[in-house]
Amino acid sequence: MNWLLVVGGAMVGAPLRYLTDRAVQSRHDSVFPWGTFAVNAVGCLILGLLTGAASAGAESSELQLLLGTGLCGALTTYSTFSYETLRLAETGARLQAAVNVAASVAAGLGAAFAGAALARM
Repeated sequence: MNWLLVVGGAMVGAPLRYLTDRAVQSRHDSVFPWGTFAVNAVGCLILGLLTGAASAGAESSELQLLLGTGLCGALTTYSTFSYETLRLAETGARLQAAVNVAASVAAGLGAAFAGAALARM
């Protein structure tokens, strides 16, 4: 039964990632992968909220499977982040590739910590 929760979350997360990526990227005239950056940061925030709620005892394991594993697993994308960073470097946008790595790690960790702190409040 747990796998249905994961599948259900993923069925929402994957199209949400694609649609969000396209919507965000269409608003920027830049080679920087803003869409992937945005979905990864949002996913980290959601996971931080879930982690904070779980540590406070306010979250069920079913919700963790549905939102944490299913939704966030399909929403966030390390492979696309890696691919887009590689493409930036290969096309000569090495500074943007480095900024993408540093900003993605900082934004992801910051969002996760902020989400956990918010959930504990």
